[in-house]
Amino acid sequence: MNKAIKLTIQGKVQGVGYRRWFEQQALALELKGYVKNLDSGEVEAVIIGTEYQLHTIIECSYIGPSRAEVSKIIQVEFDQKQDFIAFKMLR
Repeated sequence: MNKAIKLTIQGKVQGVGYRRWFEQQALALELKGYVKNLDSGEVEAVIIGTEYQLHTIIECSYIGPSRAEVSKIIQVEFDQKQDFIAFKMLR
């Protein structure tokens, strides 16, 4: 059964290719959802998938691409109301 989690990724995560990197990881894991920059300097990701898929991407997210420095990831599980058909990077 799929779960939905919203991640707020904090640290040096904008201007370092984090969204593109996250999108590649999510597509490789066949997750659904999106990733986008927030005005606060954080990155937000909504990910929908199995427990294994979610655990895998969250573990990787703490590392990120080489120029990123992740200080904290806030995870909020929610009831999936919107049906995502794929994973995409939003501007």
